[in-house]
Amino acid sequence: MNTNTFLTKCRETGVHTVEVAVVDTYAHLRGKRVPVDRYFAEVADDGAAIADAIYILGVSDEIIEHETVNMENGFLDTRIVPDQESHRLLTHRPGYGIVFCSSLDEHGTGPHELSPRDLLAAQVERCRALGVDPVVATEPEFYLCAIGDDGTWAPVRSHIKYSSLTDAPDLEVALADMRAGLAGVGIVVESSNLEYGPGQIEVNTGPADAMRAADDYVLYRSIVKQVAEQHGMRATFMPKPFTEESGSGLHVHTSLRATDGSNAFADSDGVPNELMGHWVAGILEHAEALVLLGAPTANGARRIRPYSFAPTHVHWGLDNRSVLARCIVEAGSAANRVEFRSGGADANPYLLIAGILAAGCDGIERSLGLPPMSEGDMYDDPGDCTPLATTLTEAIAAFEGSALASMLGDGFSRSYVTLARVEEAYAAENNPDPDDVNDWERARYLEFS
Repeated sequence: MNTNTFLTKCRETGVHTVEVAVVDTYAHLRGKRVPVDRYFAEVADDGAAIADAIYILGVSDEIIEHETVNMENGFLDTRIVPDQESHRLLTHRPGYGIVFCSSLDEHGTGPHELSPRDLLAAQVERCRALGVDPVVATEPEFYLCAIGDDGTWAPVRSHIKYSSLTDAPDLEVALADMRAGLAGVGIVVESSNLEYGPGQIEVNTGPADAMRAADDYVLYRSIVKQVAEQHGMRATFMPKPFTEESGSGLHVHTSLRATDGSNAFADSDGVPNELMGHWVAGILEHAEALVLLGAPTANGARRIRPYSFAPTHVHWGLDNRSVLARCIVEAGSAANRVEFRSGGADANPYLLIAGILAAGCDGIERSLGLPPMSEGDMYDDPGDCTPLATTLTEAIAAFEGSALASMLGDGFSRSYVTLARVEEAYAAENNPDPDDVNDWERARYLEFS
């Protein structure tokens, strides 16, 4: 929705406030609320200022010690400039609109090196330089929780009833409002269902251009949380909130659009075509480093366990939910795609998608070949496939100094590792058991994931 169309829609629907938004390192929406008249008179073209400290805030908004964003350098402003095609109306909160922004460096001449949205923009351009446009769909899960008198969170159901259409009619009232809120901002809602956890939900949305898909996911999380609260509940995207229950993942589906608008993977027939093969090979090449982008806290790594529906090793296959890269390759299908199954629901979509695009592009640029396809139960017998990190410490080691980190930018990658090490230290002090989710961890992540 361009600026002129957005202006018309604001007038027609009585919008009084525009939220000028950026996304921080942990995928939290931040920004300014601007009266609608001032937005169109000043901010739409010139942007607004916000402290770049937003990019080095911890999960609970701790200001960490950072090599470039610090008091010595003055905690500089970054100018956030609206992306004129990203305007949305928030129908679940009538009277509000939102626009996503690019973030400029201190000189105002280029993107801020710590801005997740601008990191993704760079990788989208890398794809386009190869003659393709990335198309992405995200597939997230979350838990709905009730708040006890003592402030503790508990799932709204004590039992599992996967995909039931009979169970939980009371929840459907809230879920219908969630689907309506998502549709109201232009997200294509395909379906929703109860997942394999008590009170765990999945709402599936359709594919979009890579940037739009990332914008959609942060809006998805925000809308789901706000609507849940409107119904007296809370929603959490914490990847492993309860030790004995299913974790919540963020699966990322990618395909490439050719210059004629067709799916460049469409002529795959039972196996990936040459382009898709290079794309998947690149993802596998950088899969170990990608873990940190999909699991930025110690809690995220707790999902990576056998029979969790999260992959434990680096491998690929066809319609097999025990592999890391699941390839859909039906002859002539416009839906052919690669599903990356490692990420947790709290992952920053801009960073995870940027990492996947960088890896895939590297595979194409270097004409990487696919290793043998994996078949059967890859939890039971992963063979000689490389294991993925199962702790935050291992994930940091795999990312730091990696080729993927260099592709995303040294300044960003150093900063991202610095934030991850803060989480590593907190976890070591408060929950050293790699298989346990304790009360400290829930207090830190339930509300803010």
